[in-house]
Amino acid sequence: MAGKPILKEPILVWGAGAIGGTIGAFLVRHGHDVVFVDADPAHVRAIAAGRLSIQGPVAAFTAGAPAFTPDAVHGTFRRAILAVKAHHTATAIRQLAPHLAQDGAVVSAQNGLNEIEIANVVGRQRTIGAFVNFGADWQAPGEILFANRGAVVIGELDGVVGERLRAWHALLCDFEPDAVLTEDIFAYLWGKTGYGALLKASAIADMTIAGFIGEPSLRGLNVALVREVLAVAAAEGVAPRGFNGFDPVPFARNDAAGIDASIAAMVAFNAATAKPYSGVWRDLAVRRRPTDSAAQLAPVLAAARRHGIATPTLDRLVALIGAVERGERTIGRPLAEELSGIAEGRPA
Repeated sequence: MAGKPILKEPILVWGAGAIGGTIGAFLVRHGHDVVFVDADPAHVRAIAAGRLSIQGPVAAFTAGAPAFTPDAVHGTFRRAILAVKAHHTATAIRQLAPHLAQDGAVVSAQNGLNEIEIANVVGRQRTIGAFVNFGADWQAPGEILFANRGAVVIGELDGVVGERLRAWHALLCDFEPDAVLTEDIFAYLWGKTGYGALLKASAIADMTIAGFIGEPSLRGLNVALVREVLAVAAAEGVAPRGFNGFDPVPFARNDAAGIDASIAAMVAFNAATAKPYSGVWRDLAVRRRPTDSAAQLAPVLAAARRHGIATPTLDRLVALIGAVERGERTIGRPLAEELSGIAEGRPA
């Protein structure tokens, strides 16, 4: 488009899995210079050999670019995208920091409120927030399923919309043409945290996202999970924003009709994707590895404690996921029923 800002420097994508791999591949496809960093040597070799394959109904193509493991990358970059799981943020941002130019910035393309931890390491002025809700899954080294498009939003932590943010927004539009530039990125991040609680609960229930959210007997659980997150957000002075069918306003007001409309819209959105299960479910059921659920919810629960807000359903959700990760419990409907009991105030 006319007047579009151009980022001429190489873009460092740290974490080339579902999120980083998909975004990075599209940037390569649009002619940007991208350098990938990932902890999986086999995945790194595939990308460096030109075998980063994006598959699925949205797009199918193969790309390649320089790729390294964290110990092998060299140089400094003004533009970096951090796209690792939330529980890897502390390690990754410390590995990335020496490669970030003093006048550079890191965009947190992650799930959770990771911008807080990133800013503690590289500074708020070098941290940019981002919100992503597209569907993607890492399948194997060099293979990523891009299942569906979803909301993509970018914003400065202080809300300022300047030349730097506009340039980054233009860059993300090469991946998602409808990407949004916002003055209130934390409103979207907290909104995703509320919605994300539903995805985590669907994982321990061993259900599809649409099936879980649309299950009438689990409606009370869904409402409790969202309302607990929204209560903490309100105490933090944040008014979460909705996306892709999720409308936090009726949940906050306990507006039954509005909640039902939002549930129907979320079910419709998630029923249309080639990724029916959440990423947490995939970690637990397929890859059998620890999830980043506790890390994503840690800032929420910490804020809840500061404000004296009870979060019994979120607390039990984190505990149940941890029990599954340790092999003490098995995902399935009984876990959802147990969590529902907590949401409804029944003793465990």
